[in-house]
Amino acid sequence: MEIEEIVSQSCYSMLKGKIDNKILKALKTMGIEKPTRIQAEALPYLLRGQDIIGAAKTGSGKTLAFLIPVVEKLIKLKMSIKEGTGCIILSPTRELALQTFKVLEKLLDFIDLSCCLIVGGEKKAKDVIKLKKGANIVVSTPGRLLDHLQNTENFNCNNLKILVLDEADKLLEAGFERHITGIIQLLPTKRQTALFSATVDENVKNLARLAMRTDPILISATDKQTSTVSGLHQGYYICPVEERMSWLYKMLKKSRKLKVMVFFSSCKSVDFHYDFFKVHCKASVLSIHGRQSQARRKEAYHDFIEAKTGVLFCTDVAARGLDIPCVDWIVQYDPPTDPKEYIHRVGRTARGLNNTGNAVILLRPEEVKFIDFLQKEKVYLDKYTFSMPPGEVQEMLEDLILNNGVMKTLARKAYLSFLRCYKTHPLKKVFDINTLDLKLAAKAFGFQEQPHVDFLSKKK
Repeated sequence: MEIEEIVSQSCYSMLKGKIDNKILKALKTMGIEKPTRIQAEALPYLLRGQDIIGAAKTGSGKTLAFLIPVVEKLIKLKMSIKEGTGCIILSPTRELALQTFKVLEKLLDFIDLSCCLIVGGEKKAKDVIKLKKGANIVVSTPGRLLDHLQNTENFNCNNLKILVLDEADKLLEAGFERHITGIIQLLPTKRQTALFSATVDENVKNLARLAMRTDPILISATDKQTSTVSGLHQGYYICPVEERMSWLYKMLKKSRKLKVMVFFSSCKSVDFHYDFFKVHCKASVLSIHGRQSQARRKEAYHDFIEAKTGVLFCTDVAARGLDIPCVDWIVQYDPPTDPKEYIHRVGRTARGLNNTGNAVILLRPEEVKFIDFLQKEKVYLDKYTFSMPPGEVQEMLEDLILNNGVMKTLARKAYLSFLRCYKTHPLKKVFDINTLDLKLAAKAFGFQEQPHVDFLSKKK
């Protein structure tokens, strides 16, 4: 019998008597009856206490794949607060850590286990109070956790039973390898370790060797034919750089009854486009990027989760792991750094069982070769066509930049940051700054005359 057939015939009620009934009750309350493929494949090994590397596409249900066995193990051990922390879950971003924590809280609805969230951006004194009080399960980001392991006296991890490394490839890309090495050195060696990742390359395998005592079970719940989920409809649109703003305006206007995420390459570009659409176009827009305060990011994240319709402008800080329900469209306004980042961006839609979603990436005519790079990663895009966008939006933007000093400053910063990101793009054969007409690029930010650029050796 094929694995897909086994999964399709599985349901959580079949685990009655094998895992605690309170977990099954919580899953039922959450409306979860059937396991996803990664859950069905990972659970047997994790419940037996084995180390695993779980490879699964983004949006495939990795979070419950590790949370269920974590909670089951601590229930069986009758772990109390006095015994300290029994599980640590490491996430690459604050938003993903918060999301994991929210799912964990729901899973613990009927269970007497404590948990806490420890992330950067919050006051460290609050963390210390939580950790001194005691938490059976700690969800954290690597930098903040290492800080507490080194400096918080009553943080008791002597009885740690499980370590989970979530989105391991992103943990490495975000430069957390040194932190994770430091964390592992301070934790008990006699423990179970689970590592989950959308992609498993040599760097992820090296991290697994560092974190795990035994040879782990490798579980790959991915379709070898494609790298994105089957319910995702994705394509590319060839758009001259000077027409991008008009195209985006038309796209968002047509999507007023939908939920849309738009990815930009820089924080300053997010700020500029957010201000233009929110203030001057009266659009229902939210924004998230890495330079915002934790409180503002948290508020925007929650607001977008609760929203039935609307738009989120964001950088790649929102590309990994975030489980935002019912996102209809992913728009990649600026190019991703590589095909893997493309996959993570589009993974914000068509999440879970039998869900569908749409994605489009804007490319200049000179950038079409990026489609070949995606095909090498088993990502296949259709070529989309759209009718010509209206010209009055561009006129309105240009008039605004001429007469509004605040908007002009935002536009200039966004334009320069766009060029810096483009200049340093890793795929220089595709995204080549020398093929970019700087004056036309400036037009996309509302400038009739190109602002001075002092960091490019070759000016056009």
